[in-house]
Amino acid sequence: MQEYVQMIRSEQVQKAALLWQEHRGAEFPANLRGVEVEGIDMVLLDADTAGCASTWINNGGTLDPQHRSILQSCVEDLDRVIPQISDPSGHQYYQRLHQLALLISGALDAK
Repeated sequence: MQEYVQMIRSEQVQKAALLWQEHRGAEFPANLRGVEVEGIDMVLLDADTAGCASTWINNGGTLDPQHRSILQSCVEDLDRVIPQISDPSGHQYYQRLHQLALLISGALDAK
């Protein structure tokens, strides 16, 4: 059973790593620099979520309690801001970030 859990974890990390690589290659939407949506700084939201994703991937699928809390806040903030983003490139950028955050959050909850 432990081998199965490790295999699933490895697959989740690999999937997240691919999505993370795609996100890192994307250009930050210029029209969202220095912008707050729903009172949330969009650059900071990107940076916080990215930091948690990078840490989770580099740690083989684990996060400490502080990063877990930050990630949960990011998921909630992404839920709030994405419907407010009308620019297609900005919407796609944050939708991908949201997908990554949910993947990691779901993997953490499944532990």
